[in-house]
Amino acid sequence: MMAFAADHEVLFDRLDEALRLAAEPAPGLFAKIIGSACVRIPVLGKSGKANKIDRLLEAGAWTDAALALSELELPAWKVRRVVYEDGGWLCSLSRQPNLPVEIDDTVDASHDVLALAILRAFVETRRRIGVADRTISTVPRLTWARDTAICCDNFA
Repeated sequence: MMAFAADHEVLFDRLDEALRLAAEPAPGLFAKIIGSACVRIPVLGKSGKANKIDRLLEAGAWTDAALALSELELPAWKVRRVVYEDGGWLCSLSRQPNLPVEIDDTVDASHDVLALAILRAFVETRRRIGVADRTISTVPRLTWARDTAICCDNFA
């Protein structure tokens, strides 16, 4: 399990580095992200539901393609904020976009190019989801005591 965690971190570090250093979006960069960080898109592609991304990439609609990728791969996450400041874009993704910003646990990323800022936030979100899946269990493990029975009814 530890080797997998190390490989996972290296993979996402490399993806983020490629995005950070990219001067502009390219179909090969999207293909690298889809092939390395996506679990839903390959399955959706077989059914034709991910064709939208291919059409957007062919048209050079990089920002729309990045948003579509995020929407299809991370349906529980929404773009919370996109801000242009000091010559760069900041993109924030959130699972709870209706919460006040102060208490929301967002994933933030920046880049000079909007589509690449969105993709960096996407990659960081996939990294966090992978870490959370390995470390946090939402259902506690229970063992049954076969010789003990407890009545939980309220007879009052």
